Amino acid sequence: MERCIIDKAGEVFDRVRSLRRAIHANPELSFAEHATQQALCAELDREGIAYRKIAGTGVLAVIEGRGDLKDAVVLRADMDALPVRESTGLAYASCNDGVMHACGHDIHTAALMGALLVLNSVREKIEGTVFFLFQPGEEVWPGGATLVLKENPFDGYNVRAFVGEHVDPELPTGTFGFRPGKYMASTDELHITVTGEGGHAAMPYRLKDPVVASAAIIMALQQVASRNANPAVPTVLSVGRVTADGATNVIPDSVVMEGTLRTFDEAWRADAKLRIKEIVYSTARAYGVEAEVAVSDGYPCVYNDEQVTDRAVDIMSRSFGQGNIRLLDVRTTAEDFGYYTALYPSVFYRVGVGGPGCDVSAGKLHNATFNPDEDSLKYAVAGLSILALSL
Repeated sequence: MERCIIDKAGEVFDRVRSLRRAIHANPELSFAEHATQQALCAELDREGIAYRKIAGTGVLAVIEGRGDLKDAVVLRADMDALPVRESTGLAYASCNDGVMHACGHDIHTAALMGALLVLNSVREKIEGTVFFLFQPGEEVWPGGATLVLKENPFDGYNVRAFVGEHVDPELPTGTFGFRPGKYMASTDELHITVTGEGGHAAMPYRLKDPVVASAAIIMALQQVASRNANPAVPTVLSVGRVTADGATNVIPDSVVMEGTLRTFDEAWRADAKLRIKEIVYSTARAYGVEAEVAVSDGYPCVYNDEQVTDRAVDIMSRSFGQGNIRLLDVRTTAEDFGYYTALYPSVFYRVGVGGPGCDVSAGKLHNATFNPDEDSLKYAVAGLSILALSL
C-alpha cells in the first residue's frame, strides 16, 4: 500500500506544486489569510470534499472512511507568511511587498492538500475519519491553534493521532526527522519598562539613569539560565529589543526592553517567570529606579507522544528506507502545535527540503532567500498520507 501512496503522490505533484506557487506568490500575514482560504475552498469544492471554515481564516476538511467514524486522525498545516521582503528572484516570488512565505508554510499547505487528494482517491482504505486542518496564524500570539481548539472541532472523536510536519532546509530532500518526547520549547514574552529621571548626559550624578539600570538588569537576567535552571532542562532567556530614546548627550526618562523565555519544563517555566520578576525589581531598586514587568504566556512545549512517534518512525522507515530517517535534536524554537500535543497523542516531524545532498540554495528559515526544493512536496504528500492510513 505504501508504494501505491508514493506513486499517487507523484501523480498529484504538478497540481500540488501549482498550488504551492500560487500561495507563495500571494503570501498573507497571520489571521489575514483570506485569499489562501479562498483558494483552498475552491480546491475542495472541485473535489466535492466536505469542509467548513474555522478560526476565522482557516479551513477544516474531512474524509470519512470505513469502520468506526468516531476514530480519527488529524493532519495539520499552517498557512500564514512572515513580514519578510523576498529576495529569491523566483518567477513566482511574492507579489505582496514585505510579506513572504519564508518559513515554508506554503509547502505545508500545498502538501496537506496533496494528501487530501491522495487519500480521497483511496478513501475505501481509510479506517475511521481523517481531518485536514489548514490552520491560520501560527507565527503570532495567541496562535491559531488556540482559536481552533475554542471551537471544539474534535469533540466526540477518539483522536488516535494528531500529525504535523515542518520543512527543514538542513535535511536533504527525501529524508524525515523525528524526535519522541520533548521536542520544541515553550515560549513566553518579556516586556520590561525601567523608569528613572533623565536629563543631561554630562551630569548623571543629578539623575536616576534608567539606561545603566537596564544594562544591569539584562546582565543579571542571565542568571536565570546559567545559575537557576537545572542543566538537564534546556533554557534560553534573551533580550532582543532595547529602546532607550535618548541621544549622545541625553539620558532618557525610561527604557523599554523586550525578550523571550524558552524552556521544556512547565514547573520550571512558572518558577523562571517569578525569578525574572525578582531579579528585575531588586536590580531596579539597587539603581534607584522603578520597573514594571509583564510576562505574557506563549506557546507550550511541543511534546511528541513516544508511542505514536515510534510507530510513525517504523511506518516511515518501511516506506522510505531506514537511511532516510533522522533523529532530531531538541529545538528552542517554538510552535503553537504544542497546544495540540497537550491534548492529543501527537507527532510533529521534519521534512527535508534541502535538495539533493542538502543543496545550500534552500537557505535558512525566516530568511529572505529561503527557497525549498519543490521535489520535497512528493515526500511531504506521501508521508502525511501514509501516516494517516497507518497510525
